[in-house]
Amino acid sequence: MNPGDRVRIERAGVENEGVLMPSSTPDHLVVKLDGGYNVGIAREDADVEILESDVYDVEAAHSESDASEIEFDEDLPTVSLISTGGTIASTVDYRTGAVTAQFDAEDVLRAVPDLAGRANYRGRVVTNILSENMTPDVWQDLAEAVAEEIRAGADGVVVMHGTDTMQFTASALSYMLDTPVPIVFTGSQRSADRPSSDNVMNAVCAVEAAKSDAAEVLVCMHASTADDACALHRGTRVRKNHTSRRDAFETVGAEPLGTVDYDTETVEFRRGYAERGATDLDVRTALNGDVALLKFTPGLDVDRYAGMLRDADLDGVVIEGTGLGHVHTDLIPVIEELTDGGVVVAMTSQCLAGRVCDRVYDTGRDLLDAGVVEAGDTLPGTAKVKLMWALEHLDDPAAAMQRPVAGELQERSVPWT
Repeated sequence: MNPGDRVRIERAGVENEGVLMPSSTPDHLVVKLDGGYNVGIAREDADVEILESDVYDVEAAHSESDASEIEFDEDLPTVSLISTGGTIASTVDYRTGAVTAQFDAEDVLRAVPDLAGRANYRGRVVTNILSENMTPDVWQDLAEAVAEEIRAGADGVVVMHGTDTMQFTASALSYMLDTPVPIVFTGSQRSADRPSSDNVMNAVCAVEAAKSDAAEVLVCMHASTADDACALHRGTRVRKNHTSRRDAFETVGAEPLGTVDYDTETVEFRRGYAERGATDLDVRTALNGDVALLKFTPGLDVDRYAGMLRDADLDGVVIEGTGLGHVHTDLIPVIEELTDGGVVVAMTSQCLAGRVCDRVYDTGRDLLDAGVVEAGDTLPGTAKVKLMWALEHLDDPAAAMQRPVAGELQERSVPWT
């Protein structure tokens, strides 16, 4: 009995059938069931029947020397697959039980066979981290890697990324890159060993989007809980709005930019977009790290936060205010002190939809008098990334917070369904 054998194991009246996998302990057997889940079974008193030998060569499947070769088809576009980590890009080294950073086109096609025949692929790893560990330095490395792939002739780029902070990275690349081809972020809410995993559909739809005519930074994730279509969200207007649902990502304040039908492989756009080839590649990755995002809440200790803001020696602050963009009046003198010192202070709203307007109430007018700039309906996280970028690249970053640069600020806010 060896890993890779198909076995039927009966123990304590329970029968399991599947492929035997390597185990980290001699006391247990690990079986991958047909539904995708792994189960551990105590060896003691287990009745094992080998149904078929070596149906899956575990060692060879994870051996660099035995990697398959992909034939180039000149009739297909070339899509670069870039991994930063996260659930969708994880592969398990069954010899060690650890997640491995090995990631090339062959790895992806082994994990998602449905991608075969859709494009010619190139694969590379920028990093292999959980997305909560993402940093601006990695954003910059990723932007450079994407630019290199485009210069090398990629017709589209798919970035595989953890879902928790995908919206921040997508925003960052939206500002850092003027792109002549689609750059599509995707990930998965459910790991590949779960029957409800969304990794295959999201990856397939992302590749189809990378072949489309929309030369923007997009996020491609499930449009609903069903396996029918993925939504395409503009990178600066998307937000993860649920911890675990497969359709966790939403475009805030509007419909998604488009959809990808999983069955027909049809990409359909509902709103205007930047077209493929309309601009030349331009890369501007410098970021100002001295920008803070402050969420105002009732009971916030003004003196404590004033001291923190002064000691931080910031160049920019984005405030996530209440309603139309308000904070406690005691905080206004602190804000005025910051703006008088040259700090850009931009106001956003913690509401999920709508826009900032500080000309309605006295507090808002006082904030404007204190030097606050309104960021319209820009999402707070996007506003922080935008200000980090604008401080390095634009002559008047404060004015830039009041106009769209990468589709982050809509002309008007309207109800949507």
